Amino acid sequence: MNYFGTMRAPREIIFGSGQRRALGKIAARLGRRALVVTDARLASDPDFLTLLDDLETAGLATHVESGTLPDVPVETASTAAEAARDFSPDLVVAIGGGSCLDMAKCVALLLSHGGRPQDYYGELKVPGPILPVIAIPTTAGTGSEVTPVAVLSDAARSLKVGISSPYLIPAVAICDPDLTLSCPRGLTAIAGADALTHAIEAFTATRHPATATLTQERVFIGKNAISDQFALMAISLLWQGLEGACANGADAQARAKVMQGATFAGLAFGVAGTAAAHAIQYPVGALTHTAHGAGVACLMPYVMEWNRPAISTELGQIAVATGLPSANDVIPAIAALFARIGIPRTLADLGLAEDRIDWVAQQSCGIERLIQNNPRSIDCTGMTRLLRAAFDGNSNLIQ
Repeated sequence: MNYFGTMRAPREIIFGSGQRRALGKIAARLGRRALVVTDARLASDPDFLTLLDDLETAGLATHVESGTLPDVPVETASTAAEAARDFSPDLVVAIGGGSCLDMAKCVALLLSHGGRPQDYYGELKVPGPILPVIAIPTTAGTGSEVTPVAVLSDAARSLKVGISSPYLIPAVAICDPDLTLSCPRGLTAIAGADALTHAIEAFTATRHPATATLTQERVFIGKNAISDQFALMAISLLWQGLEGACANGADAQARAKVMQGATFAGLAFGVAGTAAAHAIQYPVGALTHTAHGAGVACLMPYVMEWNRPAISTELGQIAVATGLPSANDVIPAIAALFARIGIPRTLADLGLAEDRIDWVAQQSCGIERLIQNNPRSIDCTGMTRLLRAAFDGNSNLIQ
């Protein structure tokens, strides 16, 4: 066994039913003036208002930024940071889905170091620590509460872009699955499928040579002994809980499994990184304007089929973690689970036009950070073949 690994995580992760009530005491240890980032819908939610009261009861001054939009348009992060400067926060509290958490990270970055989000695109561009962030997810999917990434949408580039730095990892993650009980079925499915894709891609990522400088030169270092443990736990939990949470949103045990799985998946891919499914989804999402989780989950079985020659050992381990009979059962079982919870089966179902396949292939291959993390190499010819299979729904075209 290769024992090399690393872990990057919040200083404190608190998980469990009712644990959101610890917010006031935790925040009081980190600051006195809390900028609370959420979206317009949550800003009037009773649970949100209770959390706001907890902060104020603990003696913190608060200012609410409720302008978070889906996929975080880059200009909204800049606007929110400028609007918060006069308040002079020393702490940022993020309450909401992945977009709210990413918005909070970016605002904390801009308040700490100035400039524009564009100045920090890519890896390791953040020059130092940012304002402490407390992340409280209300959906179970992105894992942003524990990751070193903030994803924004940049209209000038027609693609989503990422800021990646260990400095972006929240100081504290409070993961209370009760906050997901009211999450609609469709969003539960898309977010949970996103988490399962994170876990699978982290577990099957390429293993880079373990040089002494690898962890200091890259945010995402590929498959390693520590990330593998979180990834496998995430796969198991999501396999057990996702369908149940979609079928019955009031199933507290299923909700807890899905949220814990999403958090563990975040801990895994926040170090190991993701791969081809995420690379393809960037241009596909730009063209189809569909949810990120739906796109990566649609692609995942086809990417796994492409990678099959390089991941036979991992497929066997996933079979054990999910209770499936053999490695050969894993890919069809993942595809069937996604179909049962409503994930589109093909790129055609997702809304991709057939005449854009070549463009998507070129754009996907250009996202080298993710393509180089894929366990089986893939050039533009291979990528086009994979995309054709995903468009037609015929995995036999991949071989």
